[in-house]
Amino acid sequence: MKSSEENIIVVKTKSFSVRCVKLYKYLCNKDGNYIIGNQLLRCGTSIGANVKEAIRGQSKADFGSKMNIALKEASETEYWIELLRDAGYISNEQAKSLLDDCVELIKLLTSIVKSTFISCKS
Repeated sequence: MKSSEENIIVVKTKSFSVRCVKLYKYLCNKDGNYIIGNQLLRCGTSIGANVKEAIRGQSKADFGSKMNIALKEASETEYWIELLRDAGYISNEQAKSLLDDCVELIKLLTSIVKSTFISCKS
């Protein structure tokens, strides 16, 4: 198994989590928007936390389940970013960069989940 520093999904989800933390700080300092910012912070950082937990899963099914939770959290994060953009809390440029990264994570996690559950059935 690759170390966490070499595992692309671990690296990308941690980097994305850091971006979510920074956006939360920005929102709190700029607008005092704690409610939507808090939702983004919770689900955006949960993606990486679930990936890390999945890596230590007790079985392939456990691994797949945790990765599926990470995927659902990524989908929720996408929603909050879109809402922040549409409500005017972040610019289109800020949203595009975050959404591009979020969609990349969704694609990676979808692939991992699909291949995990296919191999569990074999």
